Amino acid sequence: MEWERLLSIPVFAVLLQMGFVYYVTVFSFLDDWLGLRTSVGSLNAIIFTSLICYCLFSFFVCVLTDPGRVPPSYVPDVEDSDVSDQETKQPVMLPRKCDTCSNYKPPRCHHCRVCKRCVLRMDHHCVWTNNCVGYWNYKAFFILVLSATLGSIYAMVIVVSSAFRRDWESTGHAFPKVFYVICGTLMMSLSLILGSLLVRHIYLLSHNMTTIESYEATRAAWLARKSGQSYRNPFDLGFYKNVTLVLGPNMMKWLWPTAVGHLKDGISFRVTRDTL
Repeated sequence: MEWERLLSIPVFAVLLQMGFVYYVTVFSFLDDWLGLRTSVGSLNAIIFTSLICYCLFSFFVCVLTDPGRVPPSYVPDVEDSDVSDQETKQPVMLPRKCDTCSNYKPPRCHHCRVCKRCVLRMDHHCVWTNNCVGYWNYKAFFILVLSATLGSIYAMVIVVSSAFRRDWESTGHAFPKVFYVICGTLMMSLSLILGSLLVRHIYLLSHNMTTIESYEATRAAWLARKSGQSYRNPFDLGFYKNVTLVLGPNMMKWLWPTAVGHLKDGISFRVTRDTL
């Protein structure tokens, strides 16, 4: 783990926003709606606090975990690279060299211009975590997006519920109305943005693809259709298998960000023809 990644303006902005959302949701809207001293209000405060802490923990794991480095001694096994495979015809399966590092790259590995190194199973570089999302922290990133989406929706429900319950006729100032509108818009925007990102990564997870590979697959499918052929993602092993490759075989540990004992070296990956 590298604590220096926390010293970043985007990371600080995320923490500041999470703190603001938590504070106004619990101590303003939830207190105004149900009251923090009531049993229902206290229960909602505990649930929302637990969800925010879970999201915060996932965020720190995603920021501080190295996504995966290529071993200095890595040399591809040419015999395992079936260049005559007529079913897949994927360039990613062939031995590749990084144009920047001048070293061999394992399958699904890409060079990050921001981190200035090759990252194993690179998904993308996330500016908000000041880190690449790759082999070792993709699970934490997925859980982060999931928990952040649930937290945003939860906060939006609390804001809307509080707004409907409030007696606006007795409110003499316009500031509370403006505050409700601003916060409600913020919660709704976060819910839509994070929800869209979650749906995107659920699709990628279920198809065993990365963000980079999804763009490459779009182009490969277009070229295949142009030549009268069909494209198939060579790493797609089926829905359940794809999910367990990232979240792990034990369903009880699926939602724990640091439960990555099922991951191997990030250098070799099973492909469709291996399961036949």
